[in-house]
Amino acid sequence: MVKVLDATALMVYLKKEPGYERVKEAFVNASESNKVILMSTVNWGEVFYLLIKDQGIEQAERIQKIIETFPIEFVAPDFLITKQAALFKAAKKLPYADCFAAGLAKVHKGEIITGDNDFRAIENEIKIIWIK
Repeated sequence: MVKVLDATALMVYLKKEPGYERVKEAFVNASESNKVILMSTVNWGEVFYLLIKDQGIEQAERIQKIIETFPIEFVAPDFLITKQAALFKAAKKLPYADCFAAGLAKVHKGEIITGDNDFRAIENEIKIIWIK
């Protein structure tokens, strides 16, 4: 099944917070099986913003270059993903950026890797891989 990475999961991995082992395992499994993990560019933007805020632009750009070596395919939301994100926002009251991870997972029939409890609102619609 297609895996979709949420911003929280990537930040947990980068900071080696509790749960990072589950994200690392997903990366290793993706690499070993020649697959990629999808991530919305909206969620990547959230990660990049947090890196800039916490560590400054130069460090954020250095980390970005490292992330570009990970088995992640960044997906710009198209009309269908954006529509699904809007439907989640209207019906489930998820934070807007989270709606793009959810929309990406729904459109690609995937499962979300996250530690963000906001995703509990959609557990009955999309499989969640909880990292903590």
